[in-house]
Amino acid sequence: MDKATGLQELKDEMLADRSLPLTTNLVFGEGDPDGGVLFIGEAPGQMEDQLVRPFVGRSGQLLRKNIREVGWKEEEVYITNIVKRRPPDNRDPLPDEIEAYKPYLERQIEIINPRVIVPLGRFSMNYFLPEAKITRDQGKVFRSTRHLIVPMFHPAVALRNPAYMKEFQDNFKKLPKVVAQADKLLAERPLKKSSAVYKPVQKGLF
Repeated sequence: MDKATGLQELKDEMLADRSLPLTTNLVFGEGDPDGGVLFIGEAPGQMEDQLVRPFVGRSGQLLRKNIREVGWKEEEVYITNIVKRRPPDNRDPLPDEIEAYKPYLERQIEIINPRVIVPLGRFSMNYFLPEAKITRDQGKVFRSTRHLIVPMFHPAVALRNPAYMKEFQDNFKKLPKVVAQADKLLAERPLKKSSAVYKPVQKGLF
């Protein structure tokens, strides 16, 4: 089964799953599942719910602008969220909502199998790195047996804070180099397959 077929079947399964919380439109994700890079936010907002597309509001425009500025095309990466329906009043997703959608995100990641995952914001980061702090660990590179993880500030946070905006943009500029070295880094001293812990990559490489 190819990735596009697998993703469509997963989307159809989610649409049929009446146990999932929230009742707004399902914003599944978009982009190239073979592109090697996966951006993951926390949940859709009002504009995303209306257009049934991830990251198309003000913060999404910032994300997409930075994707283009590092020389990529939006359609060459894949963009999604953990929670795939909009919480009321654009509030943060609740812990039980995140837990309900996590199994589907896990399967989505399995299908896409990206070399580099970019969690946007603390909710997405903590899916991979439960003990991490976004102000401390954003921009760092972590690895597991299959992926490199580069947590970053959520673009909505960057829009509200000029200092965070600079860090967001500076860290975004590092992503092409991370992607270019992903296969090499993942092949070096392979982690045990049983390890679920993401390990930091040596400082100074990026």
